[in-house]
Amino acid sequence: MNTLEIKIMKYGEIEAVELSGALVLGTPVNNLRQKIDNLTAHGANQFVFNLTAITRMDSSGIGLLVMIMSSTKEAGGALKLVNPSKQVTQTLKMCNLLPLFEIFSEEQEAISSFAKS
Repeated sequence: MNTLEIKIMKYGEIEAVELSGALVLGTPVNNLRQKIDNLTAHGANQFVFNLTAITRMDSSGIGLLVMIMSSTKEAGGALKLVNPSKQVTQTLKMCNLLPLFEIFSEEQEAISSFAKS
């Protein structure tokens, strides 16, 4: 079963999104898109996605990450990734997308990096 658990914590202006499970076509991608769309509609544009517990990601999941990264950048913000699995890192690398993302090993490090931007 392809399920995705989404937990969102707010740290000042930063939305820390912890994902666990499969970020794949269908309900998982649609649910995450709806949550992020709701946050951006209320002015959020700084996101940290903790990918530590992502077990699988397909092209729809990658497409959603790219879309979120692009829209946050246009709004003057950023999307930063935390601890993507080897599979996710390899997939981003194969698609030549790895250089587009700031990647951190710890969530707190990613959150703190916004103050330095």
